[in-house]
Amino acid sequence: MGKKDPPIKLRGHHLICLHFFHGEGYNPEFVANLRELINRASAGEEIAVQSGPDDVCEKCPYLEDGTCSFNKGADDKIREMDKTALALLQVKAGSRVTWSDMKEKLPDIFSRWSQPYCRMCDWRNACEKDASFRGLFTNK
Repeated sequence: MGKKDPPIKLRGHHLICLHFFHGEGYNPEFVANLRELINRASAGEEIAVQSGPDDVCEKCPYLEDGTCSFNKGADDKIREMDKTALALLQVKAGSRVTWSDMKEKLPDIFSRWSQPYCRMCDWRNACEKDASFRGLFTNK
């Protein structure tokens, strides 16, 4: 019997935001990692919900000693986003979920997510390239 791969580790806000990925990121290594993680998740691999840095953060140039150093206060803001995302998605850190189950929840939770987080997000222009994002954003 073959060795089973460990689950993909994703934090709260990545369970929402990565559904709108369209090939943009901090650098080529970061983008390649995102693409691989999304492909694996889309293929049905199990996702382990994290409360902190995950498999996306692992390749982020701003991850320093387990915290986000993008700007002052970024780590606290991201942890608050994660907490909100998990509450909206009704999942807990440590649980196992599937990509398709998370995607199915987006229409029901997106207006409560987008209001506080998407409007001022640095990545909004990237997300707006995704038709499903635009549809969810305008159908609030």
